Amino acid sequence: MNQQKRDDSQALSGSAPVPLVYAATLSTPSNHSALSSIDAISTLIEQNQLPIHLTPKASDQKLTQKYRQQLSEEYQSPVLIIDDKGELSLLIEGISVAPNWAKLQRRVVSAGRKSELLLQAAKLSAGQSALDATAGFGHDSLILASTGAQVTMLEQQPLLALLLLVEQQKMVQEPNWQKLMARLDIVHCTAESYLAHALPQRMAFDVVYLDPMFPGDSYENSKTGKGAKVGKHMQALHGLVAPPSKEAEVSLFDLAKNAIADSQDAQGQNQDRLEATGRRLIIKRPISAPHLAGQTPDEVWQNDVVRFDGYFA
Repeated sequence: MNQQKRDDSQALSGSAPVPLVYAATLSTPSNHSALSSIDAISTLIEQNQLPIHLTPKASDQKLTQKYRQQLSEEYQSPVLIIDDKGELSLLIEGISVAPNWAKLQRRVVSAGRKSELLLQAAKLSAGQSALDATAGFGHDSLILASTGAQVTMLEQQPLLALLLLVEQQKMVQEPNWQKLMARLDIVHCTAESYLAHALPQRMAFDVVYLDPMFPGDSYENSKTGKGAKVGKHMQALHGLVAPPSKEAEVSLFDLAKNAIADSQDAQGQNQDRLEATGRRLIIKRPISAPHLAGQTPDEVWQNDVVRFDGYFA
């Protein structure tokens, strides 16, 4: 990890404050949106025990892309932004990002196994449960939850976890989103620690889903040698989270694989029930990336850009 990421990690672990820049026009007597948002954000931080200490600062300047670039250079660390519309975003290395779940409405409504490769792999249905152990901005979690399944979302990065919680709180106010939001449970936790706890507690999931970070060269097309265009959300993630080491990959894979099997399954003592449950581990990878932890999948679903490696209980 480079020096910038080391500094960011210190800031996000609670050893340094996180700047929150908001539009000064929102704190006028006629409009308390920003201050109300700051209070709501602080409450979410406290309720979810996030290691974030906010340092709010009003800005008289318009929060244009040019000014955001200046803020990024000034702070040299992640910055939370509340714009003049009261929307929260994260500024990292000059890139502003937010979950923006509303923009996925059409995709979520029309999601099905014909249109979503992830759902072909997961084979979820209403009443089942899924664990998205690397939630990121939550886009894949929404697709999983569109099936009617209950989805537990894990996010180890505190600021990303905060963005998810704020987004859920915002979208639950929308009547068309309330049922979907009720099927999402956001937890600030590492995948490893949660899986290590969930297994002894016998918290069974029908699907465990992993989308871990990977080196930037994993996006290269094996045929052309050219890299695929990476969106700003992925660029931001690369600025916040480092890919796991080989040892961490093995640990994560073993814990996730164990989470879809119980002791009877592992000993081959209940094969009929095993086949009936259909529990599976799905891992998302760029099309040319190596298998996580070097483990060959039981089945693969792929297109020209991405693939989903499936491992069965």
